[in-house]
Amino acid sequence: MATPASVGSRALRASKQPLKNFVQGRRGLAAAASGSFEYQTGEAAGVKYASRDLPTATTTLAVVAKAGSRYQPGPGFSDALEKFAFKSTFKRSTLRITREAELLGGELSAYHNRENLVLRAKFLKEDLPYFTELLGEVITKTRYTTHELNEEVFHVMKLDQKGLLASPLSLAINSVHSTAFHRGLGVPTNATSSTPFTKYLDAQSVADYSDAAYARNNIAVVANGADHSEFAKWVADFFQDVKTGSTEYKLSSEPTKYYGGEERIAHASSDVMIIAFPGSSSFTSGQSFKPELTVLAALLGGQSSIKWSPGFSSLSRAAADFPQAHVSTQNAAYTDAGLLYVTITGKASDIAKASKAVVDTLKSIASGNVSDEDITKATALAKFRALEAGQQTEAGLEATGMGLISNSKAYQIDELGQRIGKVTADQVKNAAKSLLEHRATVSSVGDLFVLPWAEEIGLKV
Repeated sequence: MATPASVGSRALRASKQPLKNFVQGRRGLAAAASGSFEYQTGEAAGVKYASRDLPTATTTLAVVAKAGSRYQPGPGFSDALEKFAFKSTFKRSTLRITREAELLGGELSAYHNRENLVLRAKFLKEDLPYFTELLGEVITKTRYTTHELNEEVFHVMKLDQKGLLASPLSLAINSVHSTAFHRGLGVPTNATSSTPFTKYLDAQSVADYSDAAYARNNIAVVANGADHSEFAKWVADFFQDVKTGSTEYKLSSEPTKYYGGEERIAHASSDVMIIAFPGSSSFTSGQSFKPELTVLAALLGGQSSIKWSPGFSSLSRAAADFPQAHVSTQNAAYTDAGLLYVTITGKASDIAKASKAVVDTLKSIASGNVSDEDITKATALAKFRALEAGQQTEAGLEATGMGLISNSKAYQIDELGQRIGKVTADQVKNAAKSLLEHRATVSSVGDLFVLPWAEEIGLKV
């Protein structure tokens, strides 16, 4: 096993080596392993893990924790915990962590969203022991100090808050989630108003939250570009100190319920309108995954996948008469719910016209007025996007980590592609019809004198 002292010594030696010698010892692409996109899974010391060994010279390692804004006990907890990542631990100072990672050519980062907090490291393959140890140390031995919370974390959080308030698109995305789901998935990923998060947060409360967030049953460790047997060994060695959980905070969220409704926010800088409906949950969630909704999202589309061509998607054709309105469709997938939404940005007057075209297009599909050829194209595009996302390191890591935590299922892209490929034209038409039977969720940000109300474009809210 690589001890902290030996790793530190190796890092120091690496800094003194000539660049030529440092590179010669590295593993080349030709030496990389099998390259399967299927994840192998396991469990060590009560911690679930997964890996796939791709033909690359680098490895990306992530700790995925079910600790996004949906689960926080008060505003700002997930954000604060993210910003404590890779700060001082009881073994290493912030400077030492930074120095050693840089000596080995590694990159360290962290982010959070509505469901997950992700700590991530990218590095050369042979440095897997060091970075596995580092991530294990970060989630078990980080020092949560009042000084760093007040002077550094709060400062960055307030800067982020100002940036989000200045972005109509960010406001609209948070608004449409809040209106659709209320609490849980409706909680903003970052505070976007004068939320007094400082009264909820102190160093001890963030430390207690970390105990719950980084509990054994609440995390998964996922590697992209690592030998599975070697990876399993280091996880067993360096994650054995992960705690069973906190008694102070229980990370829980009620099952998601879709409400629907409308919210309008005045903003002077630009205009956004988002029209949303209940969508499909993530592939790893089981029975609540609805592949026909991913095909419907591709069929609606809005942005062409071919340069200089309007594309086949229904909304790209419908919005062609409104060149100053940009339309796109996507399905935001979560563990127990999804949100299929159409985003329209641009000039307010064109957004008003394009939004009516969006509703008319969805009604047309629901009534069966769509060709089988277009649905075939949409199915192929949805399958391509799903497979492409699964091949991408970041999406595959988080999706697999989330799947392991929720039901011990990895994000296997072959299975996903097969499910999407079996979608029929009738399923897509029925999915569109089903959406219109629910209350829509509409969020408008910008010039509210011009942007239409939901009922004015034919929606039920």
